[in-house]
Amino acid sequence: MTAKMLIESDPHQTRIAILEDDRLTEIFVERHRHRGLVGNVYKGRVTRVLPGMQAAFVDVGLERDAFLYVSDVASDVEAMEELEIEEPRAADEPPPHHGPAPSIDELLKPGQEIIVQVVKDPLPNKGARISTHVTLPGRYLVLLPTVRHFGVSRRIEDETERERLLALISQLSGGNGGHSGLIVRTVGEEKGPEEFESDLDYLSRLWEKTRHRAGRVAAPTLLHQDLDLALRVVRDLLRPDFAVLWVDGEETYERIVEFLDQVQPALVSKVKLFRQGATLFEQFGIEEQIEAALKSKVWLKSGGYIVINPTEALVAIDVNTGRFVGQSNLEDTVLQTNLEAVQEIVRQIRLRDLGGIIVIDLIDMIEQSHREEVFGALEGELRKDRAKTKMLNISEFGLVEITRKRSRANLERLLTQPCPYCAGRGRIQSIATICLNLRKDLLNLRGRFGQQPELLLRVHPEVARALQQEERAILDELERSLGVRILLQSDPELHHERFDVVEV
Repeated sequence: MTAKMLIESDPHQTRIAILEDDRLTEIFVERHRHRGLVGNVYKGRVTRVLPGMQAAFVDVGLERDAFLYVSDVASDVEAMEELEIEEPRAADEPPPHHGPAPSIDELLKPGQEIIVQVVKDPLPNKGARISTHVTLPGRYLVLLPTVRHFGVSRRIEDETERERLLALISQLSGGNGGHSGLIVRTVGEEKGPEEFESDLDYLSRLWEKTRHRAGRVAAPTLLHQDLDLALRVVRDLLRPDFAVLWVDGEETYERIVEFLDQVQPALVSKVKLFRQGATLFEQFGIEEQIEAALKSKVWLKSGGYIVINPTEALVAIDVNTGRFVGQSNLEDTVLQTNLEAVQEIVRQIRLRDLGGIIVIDLIDMIEQSHREEVFGALEGELRKDRAKTKMLNISEFGLVEITRKRSRANLERLLTQPCPYCAGRGRIQSIATICLNLRKDLLNLRGRFGQQPELLLRVHPEVARALQQEERAILDELERSLGVRILLQSDPELHHERFDVVEV
């Protein structure tokens, strides 16, 4: 598999595309006026504590108060608020709290000032989700300044390597005061002490700077802003196996080169400045792929297709054979369609950043071996996804249930808005229904018109056509009942379901 990264930046927005074998698999967009908040660290003030929900609202200076679950509250939050460095503990010493987890009203009080980090961007009807468990990511390590925990990315599967890395970061923590935790990121596999020490030194200085600022300012205040989108994605995703990183935008190109020169000089040679006439995304056909990702139906190369329907409760994905008729028998045709579909489904999940509960309705398979083959293929594709997922086995009805965690708005929310006509329903009334509703409304107005012999009825052109042709009987009935002659006027600017009546 050949991977590429494309970064297109202008004064208004930055867009980043990840390509695998020249097919778009992930897209990131940051509008400079509406920069994401995930990763930002604030000093906030608790406004409300809700024991019934085991949660609290915290004012961090945003439009809406942020939401804090009890599970996201550090047990030593009061010590954090006072900004006192706790005494270092031995590596094998257990955390200080034992027994049942404390209640939210035991940990927080209204008016209390705490340091928090945004873990999920706000949505139109929800405030940001925050945590007092601050995490500061570097190139190879993630510093956990408030939690005594050591871990290794779950994507590093070799047990010998995991043990080596755990031993290494446990030794490193001694030089960091012994009071914080560390997690090795995926790119830290097979790296040595030198790389980790450099990363830890940078992250420790960053945290001390943040704590020092928190001691000098009043809440609510932004203490630390995460890197912008371009540097953040380069830091988190760019790997040695990427063939190239194309950058359209000279200023962004220079910042990326300078950043990589500090954190991973070996990758600088992969960064190329795009200088051609067409834009970078046009050159690689990204615009067309983004447009396709906003449609519900996605065609497969074989002629089959999948339909993706996001709802409030879950995302439903249906697989269909479509024009694909196969070559041997029905069961093989179904197997081939399902195998091709699971690859495209996971690509679309990653590209659209679909989250929550996802239900995939596969085409029914009779043979158990075929079910196992499709399930294995789906598991393999999901390993490419950086988001945390859980999957249940294929049910007897051919359904697969997946849960997927996401921290940002999906592509549809980011690039579209609800239709002003249908208010997001995706459908409007049929022309026949509109004509019948128009009849009912006009009959209710009977007796309210003066002695004018004519009425002007302004409607959408499609409604006007129907009233003159297949629904002519409705127009004739209205003229008889109202005792007037009705003149139709087409107005393409008028909503299909609306009409105006004017006495002539």
